[in-house]
Order: sequence, then structure tokens, then C-alpha cells
Amino acid sequence: MAKRGNYHVDIDLEWCKRCGICYAVCPTSTIKRGEMDAPIVEDHTTCIGCMMCENLCPDFAIDIKVVERVG
Repeated sequence: MAKRGNYHVDIDLEWCKRCGICYAVCPTSTIKRGEMDAPIVEDHTTCIGCMMCENLCPDFAIDIKVVERVG
């Protein structure tokens, strides 16, 4: 099962058209609506890696990356 804090949400704002799908579907509110509707991530440790944002992004602007933790 996915664990919190093992993921990094990478959003390419040059590709993003600010449709809001990502923050509407994020179950942990890791992605939030920022200035001018741009998605922002303030705390990557809340991401559970469900991939809903990446899979539903019509612009392919989101990439969820696994973070390797040492220790």
C-alpha cells in the first residue's frame, strides 16, 4: 500500500492550462488552487501516490515521482 511522504508532485506550469482538475480530484488536498488558479503543492509529504491527478491531467503537466527515503 502507498505510504505518505514517498512521493513528489512535479507540475510543469508551462504545460498547465489551469483547468483545476488536479486539485478537484486530489483526495489529500496535496494539490491546492493557487494564484490565478495555478495548482500549487505546499507539502509533498501528504501525497499518497494515487496518481489521479497525473492520470486525469489533460495537458500531461503532472508527474508523480517516487522519493527514495534513506533510513
